[in-house]
Amino acid sequence: MREFAGKVTAITGAGSGIGRALAYELARHGARLALSDVDEEAARETAAVALGHGASETVASRVDVADRHAVQAWADETAGYFGTVNLVVNNAGVALTASVEEMDWDDFEWLMGVNFWGVAHGTKAFLPHLRRARDAHLVNISSVFGLMGIPTQSAYCAAKYAVRGFTESLRHEMRMSGSGVRVTTVHPGGIKTNIARSARAARSREVDAMADEFERIARTSPERAARVIVRGVKRNRARIFVGPDATLIDVGQRLLGVGIEPLVRTFSGRSSLEAGAPAPAPPSAGTSAAQPAAAPAGTPSAAPASGTVTRPATGS
Repeated sequence: MREFAGKVTAITGAGSGIGRALAYELARHGARLALSDVDEEAARETAAVALGHGASETVASRVDVADRHAVQAWADETAGYFGTVNLVVNNAGVALTASVEEMDWDDFEWLMGVNFWGVAHGTKAFLPHLRRARDAHLVNISSVFGLMGIPTQSAYCAAKYAVRGFTESLRHEMRMSGSGVRVTTVHPGGIKTNIARSARAARSREVDAMADEFERIARTSPERAARVIVRGVKRNRARIFVGPDATLIDVGQRLLGVGIEPLVRTFSGRSSLEAGAPAPAPPSAGTSAAQPAAAPAGTPSAAPASGTVTRPATGS
């Protein structure tokens, strides 16, 4: 996708972090934006600011990506309202810190519902619309934790590995079927977002300490991440690594294989599994809320359900 001007772009988790930054970056290129988040007010704020950055039109909706029917309704209504969909970014994500033994099943299922099933729901819902578009691209956000396992991040790693495999398989299917839909997996490293502070944890007192540590080591701003992703989409990259840490981890994993595991354990430290000690936080961004709320049932309308449509004012 060489140009974004006038292209209809749908972004999940657009209320904060990478999703919000992507909305602003694509607005500067003149894209038309369909933005969703579990926090509708945050999505509306992103939509309003995006207009000031150059978006020709924005629509903000409250969508829980873990709700397959809500995502399907949003996708169909977005395509119906704009007439087409050119670019989809499945970005929404949440975090959970707990060892496998400590992890609660409800928390595990909550994270998988957003971080993996949310991506699958968005992909399946929008893919027919993308196939009908003349110029189309699907972007799914994985993580560097989709490249290697990390202590106390088993659920997060499981979801991000799943996103990677799911997206790579889809890319092969699109090419083999002769489809013009391009597919990209994004692996962000440490991005300065609120995902760590919004995380769930087996030991709740860990969250603030974990977030403080994460904010100390995160080196890449959401704005920088958005520019890297947009540049990668322009160049039709199959995989995009965001941040020097992401590139380093990818190279280290490929060169060392399982030999990287002692380094992972040293970096993570035994203290992450000891009572009261902060654990390593997941690096990629997602929704602005710690817990997803139920999305309203979608109904056909001129604009996506529960959406706020905003356009630039025209001069008299």
